[in-house]
Amino acid sequence: MPFGGGNKCGSCQKPVYFAEEVQCEGKSWHKSCFLCMVCKKNLDSTTVAVHVDEIYCKSCYGKKYGPKGYGFGGGAGTLSMDTGEGLGIKPEVQAPHRPTNNPNASKFAQKAAGSDECPRCGKTVYAAEKVIGGGNSWHKGCFRCAKCGKGLESTTVADRDGEIYCKGCYAKNFGPKGFGFGQGAGALAHSQ
Repeated sequence: MPFGGGNKCGSCQKPVYFAEEVQCEGKSWHKSCFLCMVCKKNLDSTTVAVHVDEIYCKSCYGKKYGPKGYGFGGGAGTLSMDTGEGLGIKPEVQAPHRPTNNPNASKFAQKAAGSDECPRCGKTVYAAEKVIGGGNSWHKGCFRCAKCGKGLESTTVADRDGEIYCKGCYAKNFGPKGFGFGQGAGALAHSQ
């Protein structure tokens, strides 16, 4: 400790006495000097972010030194037009827009040629309505049992020869037959 006071303040370089001292990263600061270098907000041990000899609030530190680009917003779904020039960040120069050479610019029209076809109705199956079962893509409305018409899910579907069935109809039509397989006197009869 130097003569005539405490350690020198990391901000104003004046002596820091014990009663007004805040320590961070092995340096001493006056309570009144322990401020963000950019926005001048008061800091404490939970809000301070240090970069070399400079102190920042977490928000300003993130803007100046944090990751940049899509997905690294300012928080809670906020959009900001701040380029960071106030923090000494030079804005990126964007490359000029180059249109595609495709005469039909619709991304849906480009996809249609390679899209799947529903085996039930024969129409194109787009991603928003696609259900996959039995090795094919189906419309949600077409994803039904071929026998009883019951709506199916991935856990209730059974397929045979490119057609889909509910488990009950599949077992009745393609399952094992004979004594002990639900066709005897103790089984429920289903007449059509």
